[in-house]
Amino acid sequence: MTTTAASRRAMLKAVGTAVAMPGLSTPAVAATAAGYRALAPSAPRNPPAAVLATGAERGATPAQPPPAAPVPTRSELDGSTMKMHTRPIPSSGEPLPVIGCGTYVGFDVEPATAAYKELPEVLKALFDSGGTVIDSSPMYGRAETTVGELLERSPARSQAFVATKVWTSSRERGIEQMMQSMARLKTKPIDLMQIHNLVDWRAHLVTLKEWKQNGIIRYLGVTHYTSSAYRQLEDVMREHALDFVQLNYSLDEREAEARLLPLAADLGIAVIVNRPFGGGGLLGRLRKRPLPDWAAELGCNSWAQALLKFVLGHPAVTCVIPGTGKVAHMLDNAAAGTGELPDLAMRERMATQWR
Repeated sequence: MTTTAASRRAMLKAVGTAVAMPGLSTPAVAATAAGYRALAPSAPRNPPAAVLATGAERGATPAQPPPAAPVPTRSELDGSTMKMHTRPIPSSGEPLPVIGCGTYVGFDVEPATAAYKELPEVLKALFDSGGTVIDSSPMYGRAETTVGELLERSPARSQAFVATKVWTSSRERGIEQMMQSMARLKTKPIDLMQIHNLVDWRAHLVTLKEWKQNGIIRYLGVTHYTSSAYRQLEDVMREHALDFVQLNYSLDEREAEARLLPLAADLGIAVIVNRPFGGGGLLGRLRKRPLPDWAAELGCNSWAQALLKFVLGHPAVTCVIPGTGKVAHMLDNAAAGTGELPDLAMRERMATQWR
């Protein structure tokens, strides 16, 4: 089935409206599911082993509990049937792997600690599975410095897509902070610089546009972690040319479906999702329950994978960045970026599990 860009946008808006409606009737789900499947990317049989070289928030997802079932081994993830899906960055067409790694809490650790010593393997698990996106912020304590140290010693350094943020007031302090971030991350150009929680966004956006034009950063964007900021986030998206927007979206925080996700698709803005586990509480509740029958249909062997696949089932989502400092969790998360993704009808079945 071939669709024009205009018809794809129209269908996606219809899907977003339908998904956001509580108590959606079964006929409505069935009527929309066909269009949804046409929009969702099909799973590649043999996606590339690596993507282009070069290359949440306060209240972000805390470390997740252990997965409910054994996770895939690294050798399993390296097989041709376990390669991670990618989705294009709309402003450039560059493919971006759909699962990344958030560094909030997990990477804010001191050298010589047991937690720090595990982190090289966390990044190796990300890269081995085909992932590239590492998201940080100066708000995350030592996380930027840790990422820079680990990447400097990593043989897969060129695979990393490094994203960070500016989180301060005034243009001058913002420039100083972003220069510090580049030094800590040992990375220039920064792949993605984002305005963290829209703090003084007007001042920083002027700098980011200039820096992108001059090759100091490759992409620019804005972030937030709560639906209370969606009206302001929408205004910025409409008024300015953004490459990325980062926002919260999960099985129990679906407000972004109503306006922001369809708007991002319509404007050609890539979407990075933070808080895919609903801040951790949702995952904690679900892991006490056995996995339902539909989990096997999607190839899920843990609730974490099911929640990530739910988010990726929305065609406007480009990448999800669950935070972790644990190898087992990174492998478990990465597996969610492979295999089948849910269509609208399946997503509604999934949503009934937490109500």
